[in-house]
Amino acid sequence: MAGNHSECIKGTIHNGTPQGKEEMLHGLNTYVIGNRTNPRAIIVMYSDIFGLLLPNNKLIADSYAKSGDYLVYLPDFFKGDPVGLRLADLLIPVDAAKQSTLGKYTGLLTSGPSLMMWMGRHKAGPTDDICQDFLRKLRRATPAGRKIGMVGFCWGGKYAIRAGLEASMIETDGAKTPLIDAVVALHPSNLILPADVEGPVVPMTFGWGQEDSQVSIETKGKVEGIHAQGKKGGKAVPEMVHKVYKPGRHGFAVRGNPDDAQERKCLEDSTTQVLEWFGKYL
Repeated sequence: MAGNHSECIKGTIHNGTPQGKEEMLHGLNTYVIGNRTNPRAIIVMYSDIFGLLLPNNKLIADSYAKSGDYLVYLPDFFKGDPVGLRLADLLIPVDAAKQSTLGKYTGLLTSGPSLMMWMGRHKAGPTDDICQDFLRKLRRATPAGRKIGMVGFCWGGKYAIRAGLEASMIETDGAKTPLIDAVVALHPSNLILPADVEGPVVPMTFGWGQEDSQVSIETKGKVEGIHAQGKKGGKAVPEMVHKVYKPGRHGFAVRGNPDDAQERKCLEDSTTQVLEWFGKYL
């Protein structure tokens, strides 16, 4: 974990070296950790834009696997093309207090074009297809009684939510089945409303940051409003729980500063939020 990875490791409560293995699964290189023989359920992680490059993402998977209950999959939904770690220090610095406004501004100016090009290569339609294709194959390969939970961070939050919608249901054994059984979305970014949250068919919990610069806290109220409208219109809406993190700066569930008591609490509490939700529904 030498070189530019050391800073990323510092930005996590899950210090150490990832313990899982990468292997091909349903067409994607996937980081796998946990109970392979008789798991209580499967957890699929859709990471932020730094994917398998950022050790934090693998270490979070390790923390979910620790109890021995779960088999955890962190697929490379970016197909070998995540955003480089240089940008991680700009977009989700470990210690925001050490980042000068000018430094951030000039850094974003120089890296802006490459980020825009990356987003051009990862448009919502094809990105959603990659995710749903993996989940469809996983659902069909998973024994009927075994549930699948999905947690999405930041960029991945949108696609985790979409996987739990009526529009994503598939036919299995002649019946319509939800693609997954429970969803956690932590600081979900780039949401298109109402389309990305309309018609949920599985329980979902959301984590929002009070001071998130990239995902406005106002999004929480909009999502709640859309689900309230659905209920009014006679739609059955599964349990939806929203949690607000303070200060909750962007990336709080992935790369907060463990030396800052509030940020450390955000990191720890968001892991608890995931495990409690899956404990209840998987």
